[in-house]
Amino acid sequence: MARDVKIKVEKVCKIFGKTPQEAMAKVQAGMSKTDLLAQTSHVLGLNDISLEIERGELFVIMGLSGSGKSTLIRHFNRLIEPTAGRILVDGQDILTLNDTELRDFRRRKVSMVFQRFALLPHKTVLENVRLGLILDGMDKAQADRRSMEQIELVGLQGFENSYPGQLSGGMQQRVGLARALATDAEILLMDEAFSALDPLIRNDMQTQLKQIQARLHKTIVFITHDLDEALFLGDHIAILKDGELRQIGTGAEILLAPADDYVARFVRDVNRARIVTCGAIADPAVQGGPSEVASDSFLEQAFAILAQTEGAVTVRHADGSIAGGLTRQAAFAALAHT
Repeated sequence: MARDVKIKVEKVCKIFGKTPQEAMAKVQAGMSKTDLLAQTSHVLGLNDISLEIERGELFVIMGLSGSGKSTLIRHFNRLIEPTAGRILVDGQDILTLNDTELRDFRRRKVSMVFQRFALLPHKTVLENVRLGLILDGMDKAQADRRSMEQIELVGLQGFENSYPGQLSGGMQQRVGLARALATDAEILLMDEAFSALDPLIRNDMQTQLKQIQARLHKTIVFITHDLDEALFLGDHIAILKDGELRQIGTGAEILLAPADDYVARFVRDVNRARIVTCGAIADPAVQGGPSEVASDSFLEQAFAILAQTEGAVTVRHADGSIAGGLTRQAAFAALAHT
């Protein structure tokens, strides 16, 4: 089955400095990010990044500070222009858009939620959410109706006439999310959107985002430095280091088959039982018994059944087909993976 690719990044490089093309030639010749800065005063932001994001998925880009993750996401709406490479959305190279086309692209195709909420303090929740719609020429009554739908979606009904200063940090971030959703853009870019929140509020926002995504099926690109957040949210995860792409995969794929030592160290202390699904380690060649677990169940959820079963447990997909058999040995191997 052919993949339905929404965003395609092809060999994107970004170098910050006065003569980026000259510096890029040095990088292509093998110069490291550290040496490039020391010898040329140029900063390597991204180096030869290629990836594909499917329509309707929640794609997480993660890495530590300086990895290039925020630089990359800002290329998707051309807040940053690449030094080299192409970025295609629905097959169109957005780098070819003129000013008018780019403005329309930003208004209708893509919305962004920032780490800092960027709300106007003198406007109410409703006024903040509908602002983009009004600026786009929508009738006020229609803008109010659409904005209220999004305010209710993020759980802020009853607060539409409150001001940002009257809201908690988590509530303010919900306003930012509602504002982005109100434009009905197909792509939602979220740059460290929850990192300024307290842990409990952050967990609530992560859960709410997954619930909203289950209803709306947007294409969401989410930036984080937090591995647990990436594993909880991401359909696929891309890991960056020093501007280079180290691995792309599902959470289970990255945990069970890290691409290199850096990724292996990154995921070493993760509780695999809460991330790896039964379907990811089911063996199609193994015949399961009468006891069954769902393929999308986390391994932790299968412990009780495995403890009571001598042979293999049958792992079944949502469509009724059988993924294979799951044995205690396979479960232990997944948990012990290093």
